Amino acid sequence: MKVQIDKTYPMPCPPEVAWEFLQNLEAVAGCMPGAKITERLDAGRYKGTVTVKVGPATMSFRGEGEVKDVDPAARTLRLLGKGTDSTGSSGASMNLTAHIEAADGGLCALVGASEVSMSGKAAAFGGRMMNTVADQILKQFADNFAGQVSALQAQRAAPAAAGSGAPSAAVSIPPPVAAELDGLALMWTIFKNWLRRLFSGKTA
Repeated sequence: MKVQIDKTYPMPCPPEVAWEFLQNLEAVAGCMPGAKITERLDAGRYKGTVTVKVGPATMSFRGEGEVKDVDPAARTLRLLGKGTDSTGSSGASMNLTAHIEAADGGLCALVGASEVSMSGKAAAFGGRMMNTVADQILKQFADNFAGQVSALQAQRAAPAAAGSGAPSAAVSIPPPVAAELDGLALMWTIFKNWLRRLFSGKTA
């Protein structure tokens, strides 16, 4: 089963700052709830895990990701990912194109277009439910991403605000956000959406 997901999120920084951060895959992975880069295989290829907690239970997925087609002029890159859960009963792959788009007021937006394919037990959730889950995960990711680029922008602006003539130190990317994907919260959101659709259908 395949699901197409297209999202745009406003960012509180200029395009060049968001693009600088987007190219740091380890830091970007830290913005995704439950995701972690565990090994760098070579330039642009990584191994990683995604951990999902549902109440007292924890599920782990392992996979690989590869950064391709990096275009600095267009501030665009493509990320390919694939993985399986710890039991081998579910699999997923993703083809994501991420783009930093200029916006009014010198700010920007993070634009993502992805195709996610699922197999095994994961495919049983269905496209509508997966879109609901994806909306929640991506909102958490966008909030974390915005927080990180905001911190990076503050680091870049600090030397200029100080007004000193001394050369500024090299800017460091903020550390990845430690986050865990709350599966219980996602399930509650899915349940609420199901109830909303159920009662709207009865009243139509």
